[in-house]
Amino acid sequence: MHGKLDLAKAKGLKKSEIKQLNRLLQQRIPMDKIVTIDLADSVAELSHTTGYPLSVVVNRRGQVVNITVGQPSDVNMPELRGVRVGPGRLCGHRIIHTHIVKKPTIAVAGVDASIISMENLQVLARNRLDLLAQIEVDPGGTFSRSRGEHSKFADAVNIAHLMPGRDSEGKLWKLLPSSTVRTAQEDNFEDLMDSLEAEFRKQAPGLPVAEGEERAILVGLVIDGTDAFQIEDELDELAQLARSAGATVCERLMQTRKMPDPKYFLGAGKVQELALIVQEFGANLVIVDQELSANQQKTLEDVVGVKVIDRTELILDIFAQRAQTREGKLQVELAQLQYLYPRLVGKGLSLSRLGGGIATRGPGETKLEIDRRRIRDRINFLEKEADRIKTHRDTQRRHRTDENLPVVAIAGYTNAGKSTLLNALTKSNVNVENKLFATLDPTTRRTVLPDYSTVLLVDTVGFIKKLPTPLVAAFRATLEEVKVADVLLHVIDASHPNVMDHIASVYDVLSELDAIDRPIITVLNKAEMVRSEDLTWIIAQVPSPVIISASKRLGLGGLLSRIQEIIQEVCPQRQKNSA
Repeated sequence: MHGKLDLAKAKGLKKSEIKQLNRLLQQRIPMDKIVTIDLADSVAELSHTTGYPLSVVVNRRGQVVNITVGQPSDVNMPELRGVRVGPGRLCGHRIIHTHIVKKPTIAVAGVDASIISMENLQVLARNRLDLLAQIEVDPGGTFSRSRGEHSKFADAVNIAHLMPGRDSEGKLWKLLPSSTVRTAQEDNFEDLMDSLEAEFRKQAPGLPVAEGEERAILVGLVIDGTDAFQIEDELDELAQLARSAGATVCERLMQTRKMPDPKYFLGAGKVQELALIVQEFGANLVIVDQELSANQQKTLEDVVGVKVIDRTELILDIFAQRAQTREGKLQVELAQLQYLYPRLVGKGLSLSRLGGGIATRGPGETKLEIDRRRIRDRINFLEKEADRIKTHRDTQRRHRTDENLPVVAIAGYTNAGKSTLLNALTKSNVNVENKLFATLDPTTRRTVLPDYSTVLLVDTVGFIKKLPTPLVAAFRATLEEVKVADVLLHVIDASHPNVMDHIASVYDVLSELDAIDRPIITVLNKAEMVRSEDLTWIIAQVPSPVIISASKRLGLGGLLSRIQEIIQEVCPQRQKNSA
């Protein structure tokens, strides 16, 4: 195995110094040693002669796999940032770096936290390094390799390693007492790693890592003037969405700012804290409760080292899991591609070579352009298919009109009990789960009213706050069932603490679909779980309320009677012919 030499931060190095660095890449230290006198001599001498700090990456086999002329934060190594490990393991690499001090550092029994910079400690935690060993280099010393004499440049070694959980000061790392190189050489590295990882595994039983599990950190931003409790509620809903998608929610992080940072979304310091939390919990996913720009998403991923998605992408993923019919899968794919397309563009249309003209001609299409063209072609195809679906649904609606069957659309916030109500009214067996967006594909069933007339009940996809625009566009053909229905049943989870916010969100979507003028019956579901005084207050806030419990089949007779009354008012001829 041949290591990598990174000289990006170095200028003016002599050929002899570069040759020394390359020889250093060939070194190998015993697997049970943290550092050796020989390695410390070499890096201290090179730092002394070049005037640059060095960062040497060593793996568990004792091989030097990377030398970067610069600080640990300058190390660019996929093995550190690309491979994620669980909370019971470290990454398998340590960094030995030099720190050129203005005054000689004397080894003492304790260690000052300022000896190792906060930036380097964050590198330790963010990359989950085995440990960080900092060799203090005295720039005023002299060097001799004569037998029995130690390096006069390496005054002391300061070592830091991670701890399972945080200490009383909230730190994730432990700083060992400062020591000499010879003392550090005598410490057993393998025993230290075995004991540390055993402690990590012991502390992690509450966070088991299943094969293929996605462990998520939730991120919310409180904009000045926004109610922090509202953001907490939205993060609660985001947690439900994450669990519906199959992720395990480990932790949440909030920040208050005047506006989102254009580069990181969060402030730069908060992003570093997020990176530490990701490593503390062994997370492999960060979910942000707002829509991110392509640049924000990329820069966040670069810092935290794991996949970052926003609320829109999470909802799209849930829809992709839930879609069962060809129609549903097609509409989800269209929404996903419409979301992906602008994020694939990178720096924008300036990367295109298809326009012609100066600085745009070249050998042909770039891979980016090929991907863009293929996605654009696929979007065009799916949009045509969506139009075909719309035509097909229009035909179905005309058939219903010919049969003079009134249509009642069941709408409402996701997980309010719409599918449960459909099953209760029609004796159907539509899939029901206590998850957000458990039902995606629309379902139509017949039922009989108290006067023995027949109506069609249509169960539609659930609504949610900040319903992604691509979903509204892609599912317009499906959502138009709400627009053309004779009556809307607005199903509300009366037991939810944010019931009024949910009602407002549903009305926002209905307005976007131009369906707000439809006759609406407000169905207060799960009423058995609400205190009587709270239920009385909700009844006073909504139009035409009907109180039911779909799961316990309570109040359904009154609901059917109310549907019959409305249909007799809005379409008496169709109701008569359907009897």
